[in-house]
Amino acid sequence: MGKFVNALFGGNLFKGDKGVWMIYFFLCMISLVEVYSASSRLTFEGGHHWAPMVSQAGFLLFGFVIILLVHRIPCKWFMLLPFVLLPVAVILLLYTAVFGGGSMVNATNRWVDFFGIRFQPSEIAKAALLMTAAMVLAKTQTEKEEWVRGRKRKVVGAIKGRRYLAFAIVGGAALLVCGLIMMDNMSTGLMLFFVVLVMMFIGHVPQDLMFKGIMVLVFMGAVVGMVAMVTPEKVLNETSMTKRLVTVKHRVMRKFNLGSDDDKKKASKSEIEILLDDDNSQTTYASIAIANSDVIGLGPGNSIQRDFLQHAESDFIYAIIVEEMGIVGAFFVAFLYLALLIRVGRIAQRCTSFFPAYLVLGFGIMMVLQAFVNMSVAVGLIPVTGQTLPLISKGGTSILITSFYIGVILSVSRYAEKKEMKAPLVEAVPDGETSEYYTDGAMS
Repeated sequence: MGKFVNALFGGNLFKGDKGVWMIYFFLCMISLVEVYSASSRLTFEGGHHWAPMVSQAGFLLFGFVIILLVHRIPCKWFMLLPFVLLPVAVILLLYTAVFGGGSMVNATNRWVDFFGIRFQPSEIAKAALLMTAAMVLAKTQTEKEEWVRGRKRKVVGAIKGRRYLAFAIVGGAALLVCGLIMMDNMSTGLMLFFVVLVMMFIGHVPQDLMFKGIMVLVFMGAVVGMVAMVTPEKVLNETSMTKRLVTVKHRVMRKFNLGSDDDKKKASKSEIEILLDDDNSQTTYASIAIANSDVIGLGPGNSIQRDFLQHAESDFIYAIIVEEMGIVGAFFVAFLYLALLIRVGRIAQRCTSFFPAYLVLGFGIMMVLQAFVNMSVAVGLIPVTGQTLPLISKGGTSILITSFYIGVILSVSRYAEKKEMKAPLVEAVPDGETSEYYTDGAMS
C-alpha cells in the first residue's frame, strides 16, 4: 500500500507538461472569480451568498484530485477503460433517452441520480467513445514501404486486417453513441461526432469510405430536418424520441428569422418586446452584456446583465467575462484554449505510438471545440446550444470529466517525455536527410 501511495504522490507533485498545468490553473482561477460574480441570481433565489462559489470550489478541488491521480497512471492502461466505460455509457443513454428514465431537467432526461449524486450519462459517453476510437484506430494502423518518386517511404494507414475495419468499428460506435445523445442533447451529439471524424481523418482511415459515409448521413439529416420543419409540433411532442426536434427547430428559426407558428401573436408586439420575450431573452441580454463592455471591461464583480441573464453562471458565462474583463479578457480566455490545443498537438507529435497520440488529440479537440461553441453562442454567431465553457462554467459532472481529460493529457505528456529521453539518435544519410521519420519503434 505504501508503494502504491508513493507512486501516486511521491516526488514532484505536478508531473507532465508544464504548459498544460499553467493553462489549467488559469482556467480554474477565472472560474472561481466569474462563477462568484455571475451567480447573483442564484444567491438571490437561494439566500446563501457564498453557496455557488463554495460548490464550484468543491468540484474544482475534487477535479484537481482526479488530475493528480490520473496523470500518474501509465497511459497504456487507458486502453482497458473502453471495454468498461462504453457498455456502461450505452446502457445509461438507453435508460435516459429511449426509456425516459433519469431526472427531468429543462424538459429533458439528461441526468441520472446515483446514491444522491446527479450526473449526465453523455459526459461519460464522450470519454468512452473517444477512448474507444483511439484504441481501434491504434490497433488497426499499419505501416508499409512504398516507392514514391523514386524513393522508398513509409506509408501509414488504418488498413491493418481489412480496409474497412477501422471505419466500420469506429463509425458504428459513433453512430450508436452520438445518436442516443442527440435524442436529448443535439449539440453534444453533433460535436462528439465531429471530433470522432477528425480522429478518423488523422488516423488515416480511407477517405473515400469517410466521404461516402458523410454523404449518406448528410442526406439522412436533411430528410429528418425537412420532415421536422413540416410536421406539426403537436405530433413531434407526442414521443420522447422526436420532441427534442421541436427545441432545435425553434432555435434555428429564431436564429435565422424564418418565422414560426407564433408569428401572428408576435406581430402585435414591439421589437423590444420580441427581443425580451422568453424565447429570445438569453441571447438579447448576452448581447447587451457584450455591448456594455470595452477594452478593459467593467471590472470583476461589476456585471449588470448577470441579474437578468438566465444561466449566466454556466451557458452564458463568456458574456459575463466579456462584460467584466473587456476585450482583453475575452481574447485571453480564447487564447488559453488555443494554447491548450497547441500543447496537445505538440504532445501528440512527441508520442512514439499511436494510441496515446490519438487519445490526447481526441480529448484536446473535444475540450477546445466545446469552448469555442460556447463562446460563439455568447457572441451570437450560432444558435443556443446549452454547451458550458470547460473548467470555467458552473458545473459538476462536466468539471470532473474535463479534469479526467486533463489528467489523461498530462499522463500522455509524461510518457512522451520518457520516450523522447530514451530515443536513440537517428543516423543521417548522405544527402543530409534522416533515414526514418520516427525513432524507438516508429509509432508501432
